[in-house]
Amino acid sequence: MASVQDAPPKVVLAGNPNVGKSVLFNALTGAYTTVSNYPGTSVEVSRGFSTISGTRYEILDTPGMYSIMPISEEERVARQILLDETPHAVLHVIDARNIERMLPMTLQLIEAGLPVILVVNILDEAKRLGMHLDLELLQQNLGVPVIGAVMKRKQGLPELQQAIENYASVPHKTFTYGRDLERDIEKVVTEIHGEYRLSKRATSLLLMQKDSDIEELVKASENPESLSGLNAVVKYIAFERRADLLLQISLERRKICKQVLEGVITQVDKVTEAFSEKLSRWTMNPISGLPILLLVVYFGLYQFVGGFGAGTLVDFLEGYLFEGYINPVVVGFVEEYVKIEWLFELIAGEYGLWTLGIRYSVALVLPIVGTFFLVFSLLEDTGYFPRLAMLVDRVFKQIGLSGRAVIPMVLGFGCDTMATMVTRTLETTRERIISTLLLALAIPCSAQLGVILGLLSPVPGALTIWLVFMLLVFMLVGFLAAKIMPGDPPVFYMELPPMRLPQMRNVLVKTLSRMQSYFMEILPLFLLAAFILWGLKMLGALEKVVGLLSPVVSAIGLPVEATSAFVFGFFRRDFGAAGLYDLQTGGLLTAAQLTVAAVTLTLFVPCVAQFLMMKKERGFQVSFAIFVFVSVFAFACGWVLNKFLLTTGLLS
Repeated sequence: MASVQDAPPKVVLAGNPNVGKSVLFNALTGAYTTVSNYPGTSVEVSRGFSTISGTRYEILDTPGMYSIMPISEEERVARQILLDETPHAVLHVIDARNIERMLPMTLQLIEAGLPVILVVNILDEAKRLGMHLDLELLQQNLGVPVIGAVMKRKQGLPELQQAIENYASVPHKTFTYGRDLERDIEKVVTEIHGEYRLSKRATSLLLMQKDSDIEELVKASENPESLSGLNAVVKYIAFERRADLLLQISLERRKICKQVLEGVITQVDKVTEAFSEKLSRWTMNPISGLPILLLVVYFGLYQFVGGFGAGTLVDFLEGYLFEGYINPVVVGFVEEYVKIEWLFELIAGEYGLWTLGIRYSVALVLPIVGTFFLVFSLLEDTGYFPRLAMLVDRVFKQIGLSGRAVIPMVLGFGCDTMATMVTRTLETTRERIISTLLLALAIPCSAQLGVILGLLSPVPGALTIWLVFMLLVFMLVGFLAAKIMPGDPPVFYMELPPMRLPQMRNVLVKTLSRMQSYFMEILPLFLLAAFILWGLKMLGALEKVVGLLSPVVSAIGLPVEATSAFVFGFFRRDFGAAGLYDLQTGGLLTAAQLTVAAVTLTLFVPCVAQFLMMKKERGFQVSFAIFVFVSVFAFACGWVLNKFLLTTGLLS
């Protein structure tokens, strides 16, 4: 048992995306997890703890990886964890249905000398497809523990925990490649004299494949004389095999995998296609996939998040609890003990840290984001998102993005600030900037969307014009950004997990974990926004800002009274939309003016919380450039739409 002073032994989860790593992570750790960026990167890594037979283990859930030779930033971080963390055990999680395709990475982990336990997950789906796997034979052929599992039901979890507890380092198995490749590997191995986390054999193979991170590691570890000889050998091999080295290594691994799996897989019988597989096909077919997407958006976002979250829950928390009970107590307490006017305004005034910062983040944003995370986790556990990514990939390619970008775009309908944070998962800087721009410009958050839908729905044709205009702007700006920004078109590849009913415990654990992580990110931003508003009010600058913006608002055909809606929209998107509601109920806006105002406000600058998150993720220069472009473009679109409606007489 580890002593109190000792760091707990680490267990690292590795494997392809969508093979059940997160489900296994939650099964091992429960709800007590943290999510943070890996040092020096923008990639998130989940950490938690698990106690097995009295010993406390730290569990790390790495980003998805297809090979220990990384291509994307996520794979690079996953490999770096294997190099840095000195794990007690590495749980390589694979999909039983695709075992032949995923086993080459198992071979790489084993020959790297890592303490591998192979977790063959999703056995229930493999069995339903008529596959029988002899896992004892597979364990014998690989020389490492092999555990069969259905982690969504925690089948195999006790056996896995026992394997972790009893794991003892064993001599790593060597898988023999072709004679000429083995000769080249041996040449490189004999030139390596330093000590590395990976075996010399694995290090040699990565050097031969021109892995830049390993090259830097070797450069820092070898003495100049041995480094010179090592570089000469690697360069000679690369020159001699310049045409087929990478291909031969891949083919040799596949050949070994076939030998390892000989007798392991038996196809028992053929089964009829299940409804889940039919549904999977329907979600990816454009003819049926688009109606399914519209149903998900309507019931998941509009009805549940917009209606229940932004309506019922917000009314209860903000209108009933805060306004009726909590605020009077807090404001009364501050009034009694704080006699300095500016300090009272800072704490409990109209734009105070409590009345605006705390109240809005807890009573307005958190219930909306919480309901959105719940819907998101439900859809994620069903396996819908990878299929949605496949559905939109061809369209997204036209705007410089891959299907993977559908995740932050969908998240943006919950909260653009959180969605901007999630763009860090995209593979290239080009994709991150384009997606950040589109989120800032054309994706309304759930609070703003709910108010705008409520405003425009009673006006015949207004909602249709707003929707068509927003789609045109989204595609046009994305297309132009993809043409202007340098970089290669994104490459998209994604594993398709089985479609299945979600496990509510997994959904709730993920929802609570994400809410906690998001709230800790967003609370300081709301407090800062409240402080800025308070400062502008105390300096008398708020009225001046409204005065400066009034001529621009008038130019797009709106009354001067609408100016404040745009100013407040910067601090809270739904503030601006609510301002339009007041103008409409006061009879100050025609149907055409209301539509122009809704379009312009939707396109207008992101709220201050989103802007601060943009600055954090993309840097000040990129964020400021997006801010200026979006501001100018929004009013330009409003001017064009106003002229169009006046000329055609629509909505008159």
